[in-house]
Amino acid sequence: MRALARKGKSAMRRLYRGYNRRKASSAPPPSTRQVRILLLHAYGMGGTIRTVFNLASYLAENHDVEIVSILKEAEEPFFPIDPRVRFRFLDDRINPGHDPVRAMLSKMPSRLIPKEESAYHRFNLWTDLRLARFIRSLDTGVLMATRPGLNLAMAQLAPPGVITIGQEHVALRTQPEPVQELIKWRYRRLDALVTLTKADLRDYRDTLPKKPRKLTRIPNAVPPMTGEISKLDAKVAVAVGRMTRIKGFHRLITAWETVAAAHPDWKLRIYGAGPQEENLAQQIVEAGLEGKVELPGPTTDVGAELEKASIYVLSSRHEGFPMTILEAMAKGLSIVSFNSPHGPKEMITNEVDGLLVKPRTNANLAASIIRVIEDEQLRRGLAARALETARTYDVDVIGRQWDDLLADLLARREAKTRPAVTPELPPPCP
Repeated sequence: MRALARKGKSAMRRLYRGYNRRKASSAPPPSTRQVRILLLHAYGMGGTIRTVFNLASYLAENHDVEIVSILKEAEEPFFPIDPRVRFRFLDDRINPGHDPVRAMLSKMPSRLIPKEESAYHRFNLWTDLRLARFIRSLDTGVLMATRPGLNLAMAQLAPPGVITIGQEHVALRTQPEPVQELIKWRYRRLDALVTLTKADLRDYRDTLPKKPRKLTRIPNAVPPMTGEISKLDAKVAVAVGRMTRIKGFHRLITAWETVAAAHPDWKLRIYGAGPQEENLAQQIVEAGLEGKVELPGPTTDVGAELEKASIYVLSSRHEGFPMTILEAMAKGLSIVSFNSPHGPKEMITNEVDGLLVKPRTNANLAASIIRVIEDEQLRRGLAARALETARTYDVDVIGRQWDDLLADLLARREAKTRPAVTPELPPPCP
């Protein structure tokens, strides 16, 4: 039976390759005119969504850009959208209709996304079908994916005429082992893999036995924000992020007990929502920090809230490339962050444009915050140099790197598809 199953799989692979060859022979010339970006939930809130919107807006200057969201779970977008960017939703979970096939397949687990992928529970057999149909319907242009499960599906299903770009927002080392194994063998099919940090780029170079055609690093750009630069006179520290265990807000609240004891006139505001919100609210009450630590909920105007603060604190256990640090730098805040080995460590130069703290050490985090509170000269110096750092992540600076990548990938494809020129033979000797 096993031998028969192997033969069946081998036959299916041959059929699939044959189909791809036929599709390639009739595909239009390679192009970067159309850019489609796969996203899990475009109308949700989170750093990845915000950065994808920012990139899409930049690319829309010279490309036809469409964001393809697997899910639609909200009527309106949380973040503002550039009107030039089009949207498509593969699974509308607000108005699903009465399709019996959809109803049946939605109850079955996904076979396309690995079980160990952090968003596996959001997928099902219906989303598999819709995603596979969409990817296989393409014949040219650029397809970009933004998380491991979608990168793996794209690498497996994208037709040969499509330029594929995998973008990683979470470090390779934080992925479960089974996902890393799939990455090792499927990512080689991508035209390009883009990481956000140099550390992650090194990890991929060391880990992948066969590399994608292009392996490069392009960090996120500072998104547009409302308001002015912080005046640094408000006795307020802020943190922003989804309220999950990995963000370490419970550690930040514990550290603030020490801060509040030394400086009761200072206040901490944590913006966001998520599964840990109730636990954090309870922790605040039990620590007697009511009125000193606030949970205002999520905000669509991050810039306005940062402008009202003087210090930004990042307490995450690990981060890929935290957009909130960039936003805080661009608003001229003094930053205190755990020294996560990827994003914060690369973005912040310790004692220059921020303070880096040994990870998961609540006492050290509290001591660094107190140091910034008590030393105004340090606070203003860190903030001024953070502004300079933020300018290196301007959208035009980062956007040009994407322009160069797309041009390079198109040139490689055109060189590959260009017919070979037969050299002229010299005339025969008389």
